[in-house]
Amino acid sequence: MSLPRTLGELRTSPFTEQRLQSRSVKDELRENLAARLRACPDEAIFPGIVGYEDTVVPQIVNAILSRHNFILLGLRGQAKSRILRALTALLDPFMPYLAGCEIHDNPYAPICRRCREEVARLGDESPIAYLAPDERYVEKLATPDVTIADLIGDIDPIKAARGGHELSSEFTVHYGLLPRANRGIFAINELPDLAGKIQVGLFNIMQEGDVQIKGYPIRLPLDVALVFSANPEDYTARGKIITPLKDRIGSEIRTHYPATVEEGIAITSQEAWTHRNASAMHLPNYVQEVIERIAFAAREDKKIDKRSGVSQRLPISAMENVISNAERRAIRNDEKLVVPRISDVYAALPAITGKLELEYEGEMKGADHVGRELIRTAIAKTYDQYFTGANMNQVIQWFDLGGEIQLSDSISATDALNNLTEIQGLLDKLGPLQISRNGGAEQQVSAAEFILEGLHAHKRIGRSEERVFKAGEKKQEPREREKGFDPEERPYRQKRQFN
Repeated sequence: MSLPRTLGELRTSPFTEQRLQSRSVKDELRENLAARLRACPDEAIFPGIVGYEDTVVPQIVNAILSRHNFILLGLRGQAKSRILRALTALLDPFMPYLAGCEIHDNPYAPICRRCREEVARLGDESPIAYLAPDERYVEKLATPDVTIADLIGDIDPIKAARGGHELSSEFTVHYGLLPRANRGIFAINELPDLAGKIQVGLFNIMQEGDVQIKGYPIRLPLDVALVFSANPEDYTARGKIITPLKDRIGSEIRTHYPATVEEGIAITSQEAWTHRNASAMHLPNYVQEVIERIAFAAREDKKIDKRSGVSQRLPISAMENVISNAERRAIRNDEKLVVPRISDVYAALPAITGKLELEYEGEMKGADHVGRELIRTAIAKTYDQYFTGANMNQVIQWFDLGGEIQLSDSISATDALNNLTEIQGLLDKLGPLQISRNGGAEQQVSAAEFILEGLHAHKRIGRSEERVFKAGEKKQEPREREKGFDPEERPYRQKRQFN
């Protein structure tokens, strides 16, 4: 379908004057959302957003149907910006405006001086251009140095000099981001970082629907849907949303982290760069679960600041590092199949520690120590999902009898498998992981190492920093665990007790 290119052609098209004048952006969002809900009630409103189907999304739908300006309030890494950008899917495929207009004026009711004069001069020959949905979304990251001129506009002396206009003329206006978002969506990320006196500049557009530009006795009745995002921590750490502005925001919607490990795995699988063309790859389920449980364990750990949160970017970055370490091992050993191991998770510590804000106790222990504890906790919980009630006595006994084995993260699958076959009964325990004795060496080694790491996480066998698995420490009697007790003194202490 060819689109009208002049105002005259537009008058005889489906873009009727009544429709364009009476239908605001919020009406457009509301009508398109209602049509989608009516036609496909089971279809996701925001494709790619996982875990919000029964919590956040219904509240956003209600806000749009209510024609509200709204704010998404949540910790870092909770898909706030992605949701705001996804709102463009609810806009019309094309929106006509007067060509060359900086604020995308309605052809039937222009509000800027230039467009009014052009329509009066050219009439039905006024040229028409169109905006796609993505072009109708304007986003601004709030920072303390943002000014009213950035958001609303100001006098432009250069325009006045070049055009020979008086400074009081509307032709010398330099429009800010908000007027340029006219007939679209304007988003401000991290709203509390915006200085309070700048937040005041949003009052008029939210309540009266217009803005006042500095130095001009004019008001522009803009048509804008305003949406915001904020982190609750920002209220005390860097700034706050002033009360009058909060009062003008129609809906405050709280976001959250994934409620289940399965939801977290779905998000990480969607966002992480896992599909690489260099070589074939098999990503075991238990490795994905361990990586995801690290984030869950971190969100519950007292050594980590809960107010700051643990972003979903942690498992995403960790997953990419884990695969890269496995890929590096496969390249060095000329292996055709890349299979991540638990040792690769420990190698991904740099992708974990930088995303943790530690409390005092955590700072004292150090980020690396806290990260290793989180990995160990995640391994233990994942191990329990597969091997609760499994009899591992034969494996443990092999170590108790003096057996040791070293599994570095760089050893080839063939060499590692030759070493693992010495452990009696270990390779027979791979069934719950859906790995058989006839499977490839890479998969068998990964699964067997997971079992050993699980036993180590439960303190049933030991492991050194050089990744040497060995017998665990023997449990001491209660008196032996007393502080400062020397085992050499035990006979004397027993004798003294009976005397």
